[in-house]
Amino acid sequence: MKRILIRDANIVNEGKIMRGDTYIKEGLIFAVGGDLSGHEADIEINAGGKYLLPGLIDDQVHFREPGLTHKAEIYTESKAAVAGGITSYMEMPNTDPQTTDLELLENKYDLAAGKSLANYSFYLGATNDNIETIKQVNPETVCGVKVFQGSSTGNMLVDNPESLEKIFRYCPILIATHSENDDIIKANLEKYKKEYGDNIPTRFHPKIRTEAACFDASKTVVDMARMYGSKLHVLHISTAKEVRLFDHRLPLEEKRITAEACVHHLWFAEEDYEEKGNFIKWNPAIKTAKDREGILKGLLDGHIDVIATDHAPHTLEEKSHPYTSAPSGGPLVQHCLPALLEMYHENKISLEEIVQKTSHNVSVLFEIEKRGYLRPGYKADMVLVDLNDPWEVKRENILSKCGWSPFEGQTFRSKITHTIVSGHLAYDNGTFNESKQGERLKFSRNI
Repeated sequence: MKRILIRDANIVNEGKIMRGDTYIKEGLIFAVGGDLSGHEADIEINAGGKYLLPGLIDDQVHFREPGLTHKAEIYTESKAAVAGGITSYMEMPNTDPQTTDLELLENKYDLAAGKSLANYSFYLGATNDNIETIKQVNPETVCGVKVFQGSSTGNMLVDNPESLEKIFRYCPILIATHSENDDIIKANLEKYKKEYGDNIPTRFHPKIRTEAACFDASKTVVDMARMYGSKLHVLHISTAKEVRLFDHRLPLEEKRITAEACVHHLWFAEEDYEEKGNFIKWNPAIKTAKDREGILKGLLDGHIDVIATDHAPHTLEEKSHPYTSAPSGGPLVQHCLPALLEMYHENKISLEEIVQKTSHNVSVLFEIEKRGYLRPGYKADMVLVDLNDPWEVKRENILSKCGWSPFEGQTFRSKITHTIVSGHLAYDNGTFNESKQGERLKFSRNI
């Protein structure tokens, strides 16, 4: 492993910003802060006052491999992630075949070991009848178990109340939920189909996948987690009403029930459907500006613990279908950090808070071993950003295999210049070094 010295950076870490150097040796952070010019380096990066952040840890992505590689691949999407400053990700089980047994799960780890440019972990998928498999999952090597309460891409719906109860009673690991009430959604969809057929205007997506559908399902799993003492993480909160379900008083280390916000729910609102249409069709739906502001407030006051992407690419052709057949989801890993830094420029969130919610808290919540902080002895995962180098999102600079972005045409004021993954300089001003893959995440857990 090459020794790397980063000179003269504004280091954003653990609630503070300090000017100084960072030295990396044998894949680990050796020293942070002060003048480290006496250390021998194979690579020296003169930051010149740019901002050095811990690499983002994205706890919810869909990279579509195996089986759906016309949309995306582990290689292409991890490459886009690295360009976006995401150094580690946790990928979802709704692939083909679905990752619902331990052999299929290990197959995905084998795939990533040969082609992922970022560090990785994979969720085991829950079904109505795989509780015995769930009981066997290893908490030290797997990020969590994913439960779909609402049907979405891949239709892995857990809709049997007894099965859901068994998962919460017996799961030995963190449970991550997609929480929407499928019965409410189906009833709403039928109402709009009677009026519009398959050509329902996308602006009605939040009228179909409603606040009530989200709140009902989130409350169900929160109540169940309290009953059984489960470790629950509710993904992609999309309504202000849901925020109140989560405790902001406890320190994160003591929480058994946590929540995630996604960048698209922090950026877009229902008025954007007119311009963006199916390109911002996600499950759960993007809702009102009031919901967007409520989610941001919950994020800043501690009700919501982490920020993720729910990166879920589909092809342009698929997204061009009528509403009822156009899949939900879109690519976000490349543009998550630039979007959050734009929110920083707009005085909506601080740099320290961005780092807290995208790196530190994800590490604490999932109990990831020695990642998520700029600390001596930790794995060297970090990203260097220039806060004043504007650039526009265009088709030709989009790296996700699907080739489009909901941010197309957006000018971001901040640019990612370098990304270091497990001590390897993987990205340098638009150039990738693919000579080393990312590493499998490990977990030090007391579930």
